[in-house]
Amino acid sequence: MSDSRTPPPLPPAAAAPTPPLTGPGSPRDVPPLPGSLPVDATTLPPPIRDELLAPDPVALDTAAAELKDGLNRCPRCGSTDVRLKLGTDVLVCQYCRNEWHGTRVEEAFGLGAGIDQLRGHVIASGARDIAADSASLMSFKCTGCGAEVTINTESTMTARCHWCRHVFGVNEQVANGAVPDAVLPFRITKDDAVARIRQFVDKRRLFALKAFKDEFTPENVIGVYLPYMIVDSNVSATVSGRGEIKTREYTRGTEKNKQTYYDADVYAVDRHVSFTVDDLPLESSVERGNLDTQANTNNIINTILPFDTKNALQWNASFLTGFTSERRNLDVDKMLPRLEDQLLSIARAKVESSVRRYDRGVRWEQERLDVHGTRWVSMYLPVWLYSYHQPGKKGGMLHYIAVNGRTGETMGSVPVQQWKLLLAALTTGSVVEAIALWILVAGS
Repeated sequence: MSDSRTPPPLPPAAAAPTPPLTGPGSPRDVPPLPGSLPVDATTLPPPIRDELLAPDPVALDTAAAELKDGLNRCPRCGSTDVRLKLGTDVLVCQYCRNEWHGTRVEEAFGLGAGIDQLRGHVIASGARDIAADSASLMSFKCTGCGAEVTINTESTMTARCHWCRHVFGVNEQVANGAVPDAVLPFRITKDDAVARIRQFVDKRRLFALKAFKDEFTPENVIGVYLPYMIVDSNVSATVSGRGEIKTREYTRGTEKNKQTYYDADVYAVDRHVSFTVDDLPLESSVERGNLDTQANTNNIINTILPFDTKNALQWNASFLTGFTSERRNLDVDKMLPRLEDQLLSIARAKVESSVRRYDRGVRWEQERLDVHGTRWVSMYLPVWLYSYHQPGKKGGMLHYIAVNGRTGETMGSVPVQQWKLLLAALTTGSVVEAIALWILVAGS
């Protein structure tokens, strides 16, 4: 006889343990969510921790929206024929003679404040990385007649419509390094620059190369805006080394073999300094940053610093009318080593006053630089340049005489006749020897 009742259910089986997920697609191989870190940053060394926790680069948008169509209109009559009034920072309308002053970037974007609070890299819109595929040609559609105007940013930043005479300027911050955040207009006129260069050369004309004197035409001086990065930095540095304090000085040996000896106490010297740097200029052109003194004298441009960058104005292509310019071709990351080198030099100078008691000097053996934050602004600075190519081996030598377009500070390189220098040295040596003999005879 069969039993039709349903058998009781079996007890549930114990769940098998889940094996850890490994291999492709496992949590270990999946990137962390945006904003999260795969490791605990507090357990990392301070330099790595600070870099990971530093905020992402921030762009200060310095572009003027009203200029993006390429037209800079007079606020009174609407004319686009606008130029810099030489000797001032004022724009003047060539039609109605209205004058107005540009906007200072220092005040407009607060660039002079908060340097001690900087963290990470704050990069203004004109200092962003240059796009590898960016073009040198820019086209604008003329709002007056509808014609298209093309501007080659390799050689110029302004152009005039050939139909209705509207003046266009490259004011849009295109990604090719041609448009900076700010411009410091020329104050020194060409006539003034020519006079300064002529005076500089006249003082050195005696030893100058004959060909240079024959071809010297300072009227060919060119006003050029050179590209710079103006950098604010919040920095601390630690330097360690050995300092010596002299305790005794004495001489040993015979008359012809005398030698002077020093005894000194040696001390371990450690210094730490925190400081901020306001408006440090760095060349942002590979060509101008090339300081190979065998091929050119670019280094003379550094000798006409500083510029009054606090008076720089918001970018407007009208400031460049009548001048030429060079384009930036270095990005921020390429300039960081140069910045750190200069900041270390500043740190050494900062601690110098605290080690003067070591009269035998201090030899720094270890240096550490911590750049907590920086702010980068791309700027055009005005320079009057006179150049002369001296033929020679390996392409010869390119000499420059430069005039600071704001202060008039002048420095340069004049090619010289080597035999004249040698003759002068020999003559000077003979005169010195004659004076020395006369003193000896008179004394005896």
